Amino acid sequence: MRFSTISTAVLSASIVSAALLSEYNTQTLFNPNELRLIETATGQQWISEADKLQLKRAGKKFFDITEASDAVKVAVDVTYPTEVKFNGTAAPYIANLTIDNMKANLEIFTSFYTRYYKSTTGADSSTWLFDTVKAIAAVNPAIRVFPFHHPWPQTSLIARIPGVNYGSATDKTVVVGAHQDSINLIFPSFFGAPGADDDGSGTVTILETFRALVQNGFTPNNTVEFHWYSAEEGGLLGSQAIFSEYAKRQIQVGAMLQQDMTGFVKKTLDNGLPESLGVITDFVHPELTAFIKKVVSAYASIPYVETECGYACSDHASAAKVGYPSAFVIESTFGDSNPYIHSTRDTIDRLSFDHMLEHAKLTLGFVYELGFANLTSSA
Repeated sequence: MRFSTISTAVLSASIVSAALLSEYNTQTLFNPNELRLIETATGQQWISEADKLQLKRAGKKFFDITEASDAVKVAVDVTYPTEVKFNGTAAPYIANLTIDNMKANLEIFTSFYTRYYKSTTGADSSTWLFDTVKAIAAVNPAIRVFPFHHPWPQTSLIARIPGVNYGSATDKTVVVGAHQDSINLIFPSFFGAPGADDDGSGTVTILETFRALVQNGFTPNNTVEFHWYSAEEGGLLGSQAIFSEYAKRQIQVGAMLQQDMTGFVKKTLDNGLPESLGVITDFVHPELTAFIKKVVSAYASIPYVETECGYACSDHASAAKVGYPSAFVIESTFGDSNPYIHSTRDTIDRLSFDHMLEHAKLTLGFVYELGFANLTSSA
């Protein structure tokens, strides 16, 4: 099945806008006619980059598997704790989480004209993120912070806190992820995409969790990694590259939690529903998801609500695709999530930093609990 290409009217408007926006230096590698192999819930097909945009405009979710069609799969033997154990010990770390840090970082992150993964400003934003994470990690020389390079300008980023068991057979890496890119679906090469919620909110949520852990001397038993993925909006490209590489190297990822969109609550409240954390229940690891519900109940000040987001809806799907247990928590039910994403209207003023703080509490609890858990047997 083919999808219609971008309209002549939109393309013409985009070309005109290009001259007006040259000051932003958003030169890209975008080629609307480039063919890409994509995978949806119903199968695989070759389509153009322009048709990929049409899919996203229609709300269709997919992997772009052009470079990852032969990904190796792994088998991970993992069992999750039956109960939350460390919320008392983790309390000082939770208390160190601050809204002010998240707000300051998001103000900077959304100041880049677009974080589109093929743009120069997208590359600049990943450089800023790398420098910021590197500065936080400087207090502990054992922590490694490194870019994961791709064929496009924007790099993914990995920060590794080695566990006491690092390199041993019992070590299971615990991963927290968010995607750093943004997109404007009118035409990503030319129009701005502040991406405050999608996924600037998730980016700064896990960044604040990382800071609170590192600056308070967190030394887990299992290795913990924080990932900021490039090119999620292009079809989960960055996360696929990373998890495909991990699978080839037989790295044992015991759990992966994605934080994509953590700040929008207005639609939930307008609909008369209680503020809550949306726990995704489709295309996720059921046992890991069940444990995350326990973490929400123990660490967050608001409850969870079950919701679904469909096939390949965020970067946790890249982990699952190669065999790693993964899960996803979003800001609300999927139907009540931010309607302003993928446009110039996805701005900070629409977000609740109090809600983002609840996501940070969940993320920290997830990392702390599984960082010290025996993931190879019942704990």
